[in-house]
Amino acid sequence: MAKQQVYDASAIQALKGLEPVRRMPGMYTHTVHPLHIVQEAIDNAVDEALAGHGKRIGVRVFKDGSVEVEDEGRGIPVDMHPEEKKPAVEVAFGMLHAGGKFAKSGEGVYHISGGLHGVGVAVSNALSKRLEVIVYRDGGRHSIAFEGGELKQKLKSQSIKDKRTGTVVRMWPDPKYFDAPGIPMAELEHLVRSKAYLLPGLTTVLEAYGQENKSFECERGLAQYYEYQLVPLESEQE
Repeated sequence: MAKQQVYDASAIQALKGLEPVRRMPGMYTHTVHPLHIVQEAIDNAVDEALAGHGKRIGVRVFKDGSVEVEDEGRGIPVDMHPEEKKPAVEVAFGMLHAGGKFAKSGEGVYHISGGLHGVGVAVSNALSKRLEVIVYRDGGRHSIAFEGGELKQKLKSQSIKDKRTGTVVRMWPDPKYFDAPGIPMAELEHLVRSKAYLLPGLTTVLEAYGQENKSFECERGLAQYYEYQLVPLESEQE
């Protein structure tokens, strides 16, 4: 006869940090493939463009399977978080539900945001073998790195001469969390293209190892998207 498990206080687990994501990734993201965690970084970049900061977003897929998302936004804050006593960028990538989108109406830095489910790029970090962030802001280049969701390289800052601003996130999705380790390129292209349609004036660029670079800019927004979708249908009917 199987031994009965005792159900008392010891059976109640309080997972901290990003451990809940690593323990049960399916609760936080799609686990068929890693596209969802890449989308988190893309959506952050789009939110900056929606707020009027930056007109170009670049997505690169490297030979080693890593993916990089680069924007021209304000750059994730790197100053010390007043409560967590860590650089704000470390908090954003190391804690669930941390970011600039949770303030009360009228108080936040974003009036509109298009994120997926509120847990942010912390989930991208939790499910990546390695994740690197470079922030350009306040006349500096600031870099930080994580491995397995944990801090690997503390924030390093150096002065630069140009006035560049923006954030570059490069992630190496951990295949152990996904049914298929690779990024489905057709779906990624559709995602990158759709962001240009949704925000007229924004240019999105997709660069993939071994493939021709693709750039999308749609001044007429959704009307142009519908035209693009209808062309294949009309060809099939001929």
